[in-house]
Amino acid sequence: MFKITPNPPLHDAKLNLAAHRAIDHYLNPPTAPAPEPSTLFTVTSGASSESLIANSYETLSSVTTLLLDLSEDLTGKDRDRALAIHQLSELGVLLMGTLMDQQTLHN
Repeated sequence: MFKITPNPPLHDAKLNLAAHRAIDHYLNPPTAPAPEPSTLFTVTSGASSESLIANSYETLSSVTTLLLDLSEDLTGKDRDRALAIHQLSELGVLLMGTLMDQQTLHN
């Protein structure tokens, strides 16, 4: 009987290793190392509660001012969004202010 295709190689170790490398390359790619957390902005672990609260209050106050200034340049739906975010940040300022007052009373 005549066969159209030739017989496969019996046990070619080099071919077997190459095939496994190719399969692993596509089906089992090496996992990338996890990215290191950004240390551009960090909070000192020993920072006092008072310092953290004061800085949070100042940051929220700055965001509130920026949003209010931005909303003056906007119209329509974009202005409404900016003002909604402004109101939420203003709520954050009020909450932080209350927390600052409570910390002052306890100390």
